[in-house]
Amino acid sequence: MTVRFVGAGPGAADLLTLRAAALLGQADVVLYPGTYLDEAVLSHCRHDARLVDTQGLDLDVIVGHLVAADAAGEDVVRLVSGDPSLYSAVAEQGRRLDEAGVGWEVVPGVPSYAAAAALVGRELTVPLVAQSVVLTRAQARSTAMPERESLARFAATGATLVLHLAVTRTREVMATIEPEHGADCPVVVVFRASQPGELVLRGTVADIADAVEEAGLRQAAVILVGRALDPRAGGPEGMGESWLYSADRDRA
Repeated sequence: MTVRFVGAGPGAADLLTLRAAALLGQADVVLYPGTYLDEAVLSHCRHDARLVDTQGLDLDVIVGHLVAADAAGEDVVRLVSGDPSLYSAVAEQGRRLDEAGVGWEVVPGVPSYAAAAALVGRELTVPLVAQSVVLTRAQARSTAMPERESLARFAATGATLVLHLAVTRTREVMATIEPEHGADCPVVVVFRASQPGELVLRGTVADIADAVEEAGLRQAAVILVGRALDPRAGGPEGMGESWLYSADRDRA
């Protein structure tokens, strides 16, 4: 048998991949992060599947469920929020499964930052404005960040910033970003993108913390920061438009 780590996407039942939906429909056991997804996602599961909410479980208990299901010859899916390549603990779980001799594979999903950008209709890379995106997080009651990966260093690049696990520290984060991006730099905070109760807050580095605190956001939000979020980004009369699609490009 094989344990499958499956990206649940941003949380909406219709933003799973076709492969993810098919695997859920076959699985005997499904472990899911109840904090971060709409329960409608579980409608893809068999009616007799055993469902385990992992929000109150530690890593060893979670892996214990995976190993036990595999030993019983059951098909098991471990749903992770967004895409497994980001903040999913697949590395730690995979090491434990390797030690237990259990095979595993990864199925990608729609990342939450992509759903957030789609919701506000913005491309995160705009020619001559920003051509890089930094995916990072804040650190408080969580695993320490490597010293070389400070937010101040990332902000200095001028790239579009995508901040996970940072909404409770919005004011502190904006104070770090402001010297490089400017107080008037656009910021968008998206809570539960694609799910019931989704909320979009728009503002600037200077005032977004006020909006976040007024809304009382504590989790399940992604913060986007950068000049590319400005609808006017790129300039008038074709300035800042992609060379790939330019009428002046030689296509011979």
